Amino acid sequence: MPISKTTALLLIDIQQGLDEPRWGKRNNPDAERNIAALLKAWRETHRPIIHVQHMSVMPGSPLRPGQPGNAFKPEAIPAPGEPIFQKTVNSAFIGTPLEAHLRERQIEDLVIIGLTTDHCISTTVRMAANLGFKAILVSDGTATHDRTGPDGTKYSADQIHKTELASLHGEFATVKKTSEVLAEIGTAIPA
Repeated sequence: MPISKTTALLLIDIQQGLDEPRWGKRNNPDAERNIAALLKAWRETHRPIIHVQHMSVMPGSPLRPGQPGNAFKPEAIPAPGEPIFQKTVNSAFIGTPLEAHLRERQIEDLVIIGLTTDHCISTTVRMAANLGFKAILVSDGTATHDRTGPDGTKYSADQIHKTELASLHGEFATVKKTSEVLAEIGTAIPA
């Protein structure tokens, strides 16, 4: 999928509350650096940018409105005029006007980054494909946390991340690295 001037950058749940120790160990410590590089490139090349913010309705969640963890991370603070869609579930398409926004602007292609790979990223990528959008999922522009299975088996964040990328690639999205995406639009990762 070529990255055109109308390909939107979709930033999902890049919020401070996902740094809390309660979530467990996280993979991809450079995700925010890559997210910042992609956001900068999209702004410099005047491509569409869309932010998604999780507004948890769960008691005690750091992502609840009014909690410090609900705030965007510094690397992904929306600029004036960049739309923000607020959601209460995993998919950015459920309960938001995101699909209508994309269709009104004739945006068919998305580059998706954010947190977490196996939750809101995966759900949004799958729905995007089911709705007919073409997506690039940036492997090093997303991350997740360690998980424990129903039988008590521990899975590392890296295992979860890689398995999810493998599951999404080819069926729901094309998985690429930040450097590949930036090269396609004629920019590079800052040193």
